[in-house]
Amino acid sequence: MVQQLNYLKETPSQTAGPYVHIGLAPGAAGFDIYEQELGHDIAGPNAKGQRIRVEGLVVDGTGSPIKDVLLEAWQANGAGVYPHPESSGDTEEGFRGWGRVITNFETGEWGFDTVKPGATPGRSGSVQAPHINLWVVARGINLGLNTRIYFEDEAEANASDPVLNVIEWEKRRATLIAKRTERDGQTVYRFDVKIQGEEETVFFDI
Repeated sequence: MVQQLNYLKETPSQTAGPYVHIGLAPGAAGFDIYEQELGHDIAGPNAKGQRIRVEGLVVDGTGSPIKDVLLEAWQANGAGVYPHPESSGDTEEGFRGWGRVITNFETGEWGFDTVKPGATPGRSGSVQAPHINLWVVARGINLGLNTRIYFEDEAEANASDPVLNVIEWEKRRATLIAKRTERDGQTVYRFDVKIQGEEETVFFDI
């Protein structure tokens, strides 16, 4: 069996085509297919913690918004616990921790509502600063891009985060920090993803 596998070639990859939204986020694309569709509210209506909104653009090397992007987010709850059977801590009933959104076809803006995640355990007893894992895919991107969203008002936690500290240059670390604003009494974090060029967002090979 092992010898047979050695002769198998890697399956060719393709970029995400123009119909990716219909298959993965049909409701956002204007198609009423599913009775219940995962999407903008990652945490669910009863999640504990600080309610926040995260929004931004995905831009190319020229600074132009990319308008056919799909983004998936995965995060811990307000207590820093992921909704997974092997998580260390009590999982929160009804907390999803995962969501999927697409960019606006006209403006390129994307956004989702959630609760601010708590700090999570890292390797070898370390503690990771509050963050949201983000996966980005679009036409022209062969493999999905993995990055993280950290929060600028968590400066102390960010300073000791084991992942951020792997990034040597402060300017590069800054590409992972979402800027906090207030709008109509709601906390909003701005996070623009830059695919390439100056101030390109840090992406992780995972």
